[in-house]
This record gives sequence, C-alpha cells and structure tokens, in this order.
Amino acid sequence: MKTGDFDQAFDAGQSVEDEIDWTKARRPNIETKRVNVDFPSWVVQGLDRQAQHLGVTRQSLIKLWIAERLGKA
Repeated sequence: MKTGDFDQAFDAGQSVEDEIDWTKARRPNIETKRVNVDFPSWVVQGLDRQAQHLGVTRQSLIKLWIAERLGKA
C-alpha cells in the first residue's frame, strides 16, 4: 500500500492493521542514556521533599522537570 492510500484509509477510519509490520516498528529518540550529576546535599533534600509530596521518585521528578524545561513534556 502506498503512503497516500494508507493515509486516506487511516483518515477514513478504516483498519490499517494488516498493512503494518510491527516487527519493524520503532520509536525514534526513545533510547536512554545514563548520566551522572552531582548535587549539593541541600538540593537532594529539596528534591526528595518535593518528590515525596508528589508521590514520585526523585529520578522521576528530575526527569520530568528537565523534560518540561526542554519543552518535551
């Protein structure tokens, strides 16, 4: 199926499931890379307080705040 035909079928609400090879599907820019950042203890304490208040982990809070700052959240 050509791209235009695929788009028309999708836009018309038709199933395009049979046209997709899910074994080759990829999500771009989803791979992760580990980074290490050193913070003063008062920053870590503040992060922990805020994370606890929101009911999330410190790592989740940091990732969310950085993504928001970069405009990706």
